[in-house]
Amino acid sequence: MPATAAATSGYINRYPAFLNTSFYRTVFDLHVSSLGIGTYLGAISEEADRVYTDALIAAGEGGINFFDCAINYRNQHSERAIGAALRQLHREEIVVCTKAGFLTPGAVPALEPDDVVGGMHSLAPRFLEDQIERSRFNLGVDTLDVFYLHNPETQLSFRTRDDFDARIRRAFTQLEILVDRRKIRWYGVATWDGFRRKGALSLPRLAEIAFEEGGAEHHFRFIQLPFNLGMVEPFVERPENVLETAGRLGIVAVASATLMQTRILSQMPDAVQDLLPGLASDAQRAIQFTRSTPGIAVALVGMGRREHVLHNLGVADVPPATRDQYLQLYR
Repeated sequence: MPATAAATSGYINRYPAFLNTSFYRTVFDLHVSSLGIGTYLGAISEEADRVYTDALIAAGEGGINFFDCAINYRNQHSERAIGAALRQLHREEIVVCTKAGFLTPGAVPALEPDDVVGGMHSLAPRFLEDQIERSRFNLGVDTLDVFYLHNPETQLSFRTRDDFDARIRRAFTQLEILVDRRKIRWYGVATWDGFRRKGALSLPRLAEIAFEEGGAEHHFRFIQLPFNLGMVEPFVERPENVLETAGRLGIVAVASATLMQTRILSQMPDAVQDLLPGLASDAQRAIQFTRSTPGIAVALVGMGRREHVLHNLGVADVPPATRDQYLQLYR
């Protein structure tokens, strides 16, 4: 069973203090925390798996119900850590997201040469179906809530634009089939520079292809992109930024690299402490900045230890900045 409206409603109602501080958002029919837990970094070891699983359980028990991973994160170990955590949580309360695109050692099916670019990336329908099956098994779930094509812009270094669009079309067609089979609920694209680099991905074009393949009720409903104090392009672009475009098209935007592996903390402007009061650390301020950004539903933070989860949950005690307060950060 995927995450459900009733289960996520019951989940957030267990945290009335966080409800009062607008920590939760409504995404379609689900209620999700505006802070999500990412699982990108870390060693590939039993000890790292144990510590990650402990952090994920702490997140789920502490008020965070948005979990993000990819099949290649820690060579499938991150998915398996989430799977272990879900066995100790209520799966239908947790929104589970994963990705595929990069070839993961030990998890590559038989493919044709034309299915792969650069020896490391594929959008082939047969590849995506295989990866989704592996992810479902790793995570121990029947249905993935959100499945992303992982950095599809990688293909543009090897394919013409027309060929790229054709491959996206075939991928979306396959993903709509897998929605019908209840293997996934929604799909999207998770990018690094796809929406930051001029001439890379066009969100309106992706949505157009999804409409052509899935109709008005298509399931291309999520994008993930980096956003933090040092990477604000998705908000400042004009005349319409990608976050505004996503909102117009009915697509949810999730921010990655909220702390940029803590590197963003060295770039913290002095004004942020004054404009985002009530927080205990620069890490919390950086999270508050991203989750206060108009158009961003969830700010993802990599949290591989329980103590990181508990500290970062401090943002839940403080309401996000209003739009007017947030815009002062750009003056």
